[in-house]
Amino acid sequence: MYRSNTCGELRATNVGQTVTLAGWVQKVRNLGAMTFIDLRDRYGITQIVVEEHSDEATKAEAAKLGRECVVQVTGKVIERESKNSKMATGDIEVVAEKINILNQAVIPPFTIEENSDGGDDLRMKYRYLDLRRPPLQRNMILRHKMAQEIRKFLDSEGFLEIETPYLIKSTPEGARDFVVPSRMNPNEFYALPQSPQTLKQLLMVSGYDRYFQIVRCFRDEDLRADRQPEFTQIDCEMSFVEQEDILEIFERWAKHMFKSVLDIDFTEPFRRMPWSEAMEKYGSDKPDLRFGMEFSDITDLAHGHNFSVFDDAEYVVGFAATGCASYTRKQIDALTDYVKRPQVGAKGLVWIRVEEGGIKSSIDKFFSAEELQAIAERLGAKAGDLCLILCGKKYKALTQLCALRLEVAEQLGLRDPKKFAPLWVVDFPMFEWDEETERFYAKHHPFTSPKPEDIDKLESDPGAVRANAYDFVCNGTEIGGGSIRIHDPKLQSLIFKCLGFTPEQAEAQFGFLINAFRYGAPPHGGLAFGFDRLCSLFGGVDSIRDFIAFPKNNAGRDVMLDGPSPIDQAQLDELYLSLIPFEK
Repeated sequence: MYRSNTCGELRATNVGQTVTLAGWVQKVRNLGAMTFIDLRDRYGITQIVVEEHSDEATKAEAAKLGRECVVQVTGKVIERESKNSKMATGDIEVVAEKINILNQAVIPPFTIEENSDGGDDLRMKYRYLDLRRPPLQRNMILRHKMAQEIRKFLDSEGFLEIETPYLIKSTPEGARDFVVPSRMNPNEFYALPQSPQTLKQLLMVSGYDRYFQIVRCFRDEDLRADRQPEFTQIDCEMSFVEQEDILEIFERWAKHMFKSVLDIDFTEPFRRMPWSEAMEKYGSDKPDLRFGMEFSDITDLAHGHNFSVFDDAEYVVGFAATGCASYTRKQIDALTDYVKRPQVGAKGLVWIRVEEGGIKSSIDKFFSAEELQAIAERLGAKAGDLCLILCGKKYKALTQLCALRLEVAEQLGLRDPKKFAPLWVVDFPMFEWDEETERFYAKHHPFTSPKPEDIDKLESDPGAVRANAYDFVCNGTEIGGGSIRIHDPKLQSLIFKCLGFTPEQAEAQFGFLINAFRYGAPPHGGLAFGFDRLCSLFGGVDSIRDFIAFPKNNAGRDVMLDGPSPIDQAQLDELYLSLIPFEK
C-alpha cells in the first residue's frame, strides 16, 4: 500500500497516528536544523517536517528532494505550533520517519501552483503538468460532478443513455465536417458527427421515447474562447411531446443543476423571450440579462433633421449607459474607436450626455435641446446617464450596438460571473437568407418544424416563417438549443425545397431519414446543451479550454502531441490518397 491517507485528509483528530502519504513535492524549505516539505496530491497539501534528530537516512533522502519529485512518506501526525488557517490541513504536520523517493523529477518549465508563471502556449505544451495545478483540478472535479448530476436527473426522468457512432455519412449542411478516409472502401469517406441529430431522430422512430447522451461532437470551424474542434454535448430527444413539454422538463433540469452544483435556487419560471424581442432590445439572440441598458428604436425621432448620417440610415437605435455621464471625452473617444474596430464594424458613434443642469451631445448643432431630450427619454435615460447611438441596416446596427453594450457593461463591472440570468429564447426565424449564394439556409437545421400557423407562408414568404425552436441562454452565452422536429414526410420535402434541395439531392443526403419516416415516425423534439460551455459558466471562466483535459489551441493544434501531423506515404497509399503540394 503506497498510502494510508491522502494529502488533503488529515486533521487535528489524527494527531498521534502513524500515516503513510504519497504525492508530489510542491516545495522544500531547508532551514538548516529542520526541513519542511509541502507534499501535494489532488486532494490537498500536507506539510512534512524532517527534524534535527530525525534518522540520518531520512535526512539524506530529504536533501535529495526537489519540486515535483514523487515521494512516499511515513511518519507521525503532530499538532503544528504555528497553524496555517489557509490550508485545510493547516492544524497538523507529519514528522517524517521514512522517505522513499519513488521518482525524481527535472525542474518543471513553470510553477505548478494556484497562479502559474507559464503562458498559455507553454502550459498547453505541458498540459499534463498544468493539470496538476489546483485551478485545473477544481475544474475537472466540477466537470465530473456535473456529469454525474446530469445522468442522475435524466435517469430519474426515464431517459435512456444510448451511444451513437462516430463514423457516419457526411451531410455538408452547416459547419464543415471532419472527414475520415476509408481503407476498405477506396475513395470514400466517413465524417465525424457535428452532432447526433439524425441518429437521435432515428432512435425516436425506433421507439426509444427518451434518449440522452453525453457525447463528443466535431466541427471544422475557426476557433475562439468558447469553441473547440471537438467538444461535448448533452444530447437529448423525446417522443410524443410539444415544445412546452421539452421546456418544462429541461427548465427543471437546469434548476436542478444550479441547486445541486452551485446551491443556487431559482424559484421563479425562467423568462421566455421571442427572438425578435431579443434582437430589438439587446441586439443578440443570446442576451445577457444580468444588467439592463435595453435598446430603443429612435428612427422616427432621428430622421428629418438634416443630419445625413441619420437621415440616410434604415434604422437608428441606442441605449442609456447607466451612470456614464461622467465619462470624459477621452473615454467616449475610446468607445468610438471600439465600435470602429473591424470586429464591430460601425462607422462612428453618436452620444448624448444627460446631466442635472442640461443636455449635451455630439449632434447638438442638428438637434435642439428639446429634441435631444425626447431621444434621451425614449432611451430611458436619467440624469447621470450617457446615451450611445448607432445607425445603419437594422440587424447590423443592432449587432454592433450589442458589442458596445457588453463593452460598457464590462467597464462598469456589471458582468459578475457569480450572478446568473437564465432565459429561453423562442420563435426563431425558420430560415436565413445568404446574399452570396442567393438562397435560404436553415437557421437551426433542415429537420426543424415550422410553427403550425406559419406553414402556409413556406412557399409564398419563407423569410417570415418562424421555427418551433428554442435556445437556453445564460449570461450572454447560448448554452443549449433545440426544436420540435418534422415527422411528416410531405412537410419535410417542402422544407428541403425551400432550402434549394432537389428531390434527388435530398434523397442522396438524407434518404435514410426520409425512408425511416415512412415507417411511422412519432411527433418528437429535443435539444442539446454544450457541456463544456455549461462547465465554464458554472466555473465562472470565459474559456471552455480550462474545462477540457486536453484541448486544442486557437489554431486547432494539439501542441502537446504535435498534431495534426504528416503521415507516412505507406498510409497514404493504403488509403488511395495523394497530396497536393501546399505553399504557405
